[in-house]
Amino acid sequence: MTKMTARQKILEHLKKRQSATASHIGRALNMSAANIRHHLSILLSDGRIELYGETRKIGRGRPVKVYKLSEKILGDNLAFLSSSLLSEMLNTPSSTKQQEVLRKISKRLTDQIGTIDPNTQSTKRLANLVEKLNGHHYQARWEAGAEGPRILFGHCPYATIIEQHPELCQMDGFMLEREIGGQARQLAKIDQKPGGNTHCIFLLR
Repeated sequence: MTKMTARQKILEHLKKRQSATASHIGRALNMSAANIRHHLSILLSDGRIELYGETRKIGRGRPVKVYKLSEKILGDNLAFLSSSLLSEMLNTPSSTKQQEVLRKISKRLTDQIGTIDPNTQSTKRLANLVEKLNGHHYQARWEAGAEGPRILFGHCPYATIIEQHPELCQMDGFMLEREIGGQARQLAKIDQKPGGNTHCIFLLR
């Protein structure tokens, strides 16, 4: 049986108790206050736990910090829900109908990201587009090319469900077309395998 580290024990304790102070954790795990503070500091810095609040001791004295597991550790079902909703919305044998749905979703995304003034000079429009995309976790940049400018995504915001729904790449293409008022053709997709493509690339025309 694998022996648990001190930090794993702290995380397990918080999972059972939901929240606890450093002194409570120390007593439960038979660890010194200095040891507990050291491990809590590291768990806080890497985002595995967070401050839940403070409690006051009887009489005078500093408030005592209360800790809990972070939302990142607890997780959520957003990927499961998103995948289920997309499966339901795109459940049609007609590719035309699928594209219609994807275009509608891309319009909603464009409305949220914000449209770009079509009268703006082209390089400024591309810079504005990259800035807007990066506000939504695409890690985007643009570069000039012989056939036209290219938009590169260094991160896929839909990575957790893209395998089940590769059509989301098409949705991104529709979104780019709405923003630039032209055509967007995908040249490459991000490949999670070692040595695979590190960027998703769209040619804009």
